[in-house]
Amino acid sequence: MAAISAQLASFKSFSSLLNDKKCSRFRCQIKSFGNQHSNWSVEFLSGKESVHLIRNSSPPISMAASAAGSAVKPAKKVCLFYCAETEVLAKRIAAESDAIELRSINWRTFDDGFPNLFIPNANGIRGQNVAFLASFSSPAVIFEQLSVIYALPKLFISSFTLVLPFFPTGTSERMEDEGDVATAFTLARILSHIPTSRGGPTSLVTFDIHALQERFYFGDTILPCFESGIPLLKNRLQKLPDSDKISIAFPDDGAWKRFHKQLQHFPTIVCNKVRIGDQRIVRIKEGDATGRHVVIVDDLVQSGGTLIECQKVLAASGATKISAYVTHGIFPKSSWQRFEHDNGVKQVKCKRPFEILSLSGSIAAALQV
Repeated sequence: MAAISAQLASFKSFSSLLNDKKCSRFRCQIKSFGNQHSNWSVEFLSGKESVHLIRNSSPPISMAASAAGSAVKPAKKVCLFYCAETEVLAKRIAAESDAIELRSINWRTFDDGFPNLFIPNANGIRGQNVAFLASFSSPAVIFEQLSVIYALPKLFISSFTLVLPFFPTGTSERMEDEGDVATAFTLARILSHIPTSRGGPTSLVTFDIHALQERFYFGDTILPCFESGIPLLKNRLQKLPDSDKISIAFPDDGAWKRFHKQLQHFPTIVCNKVRIGDQRIVRIKEGDATGRHVVIVDDLVQSGGTLIECQKVLAASGATKISAYVTHGIFPKSSWQRFEHDNGVKQVKCKRPFEILSLSGSIAAALQV
């Protein structure tokens, strides 16, 4: 009633002004019931009956729209579970955003060695966005983690995201001889059967999977999101004092196909392996390493043999400095120790050969999409 009375009072005032013959021209403001303001020019000519109402060209600004424009969208809250191997990374991810809350799991075993698992405060995650940071570093830990991965979506949660930074069977993606088993397809099928949550299928976040065609190994009941560590590399290279002298080298055609579009603004060098007798020798297929700081880029490293052979060839071709980047350093049987020795290029004294670029920021961003 107060709003209607105020509106009537406004019209009475407007009417009295019209009846005032001394008023030849004035401006007023008419209020709508929604408290929105519209500016009008009112023209009244003495001795004539016509009254002209002219609306200003600038449109009215809604208070609700103004408030919505200035409001900041709240961050998506996520409950992040982790295993023993990913605890350090999980803490770094949580440090990236106050909206990410760490939750623990009791990883126990029975006397026979099989998992005895418990999710504390399971009722407390109902209706929440839940994620699990996994590490399938060996077949021995996959079963216990899968048990948790299959259990979490059934706890009446709003959504479920599996973060698997490294897809371990990615290099076994094809069959070359009859009888070969493509274990990449096997693992993809296992993950495709994770139960759905209230929000729908599980989201899978993984980084630099070995072959892009592996996205087609997953079923329709999981949503794979293929991220990359290359943006971290590019950001690091831009901070180097010799950033204007950097060239990117790919150890084979596969690495070139995988990454060249993300690094196309750098001069590139492509190597390949040539079989001579019983040996496979690395050669430069295209590009010039002379006087350049060459950065070898690949998705993963196992024994490191290919990187070392590329290093030798590039050094012999005139590279002044050689570095290497891989998203996944596997290094089975402590093969990382091969990089602590001089392999043809002078190393910086008193400097460790490895630098880790953390995926924590990239994972935190992916969880809050």
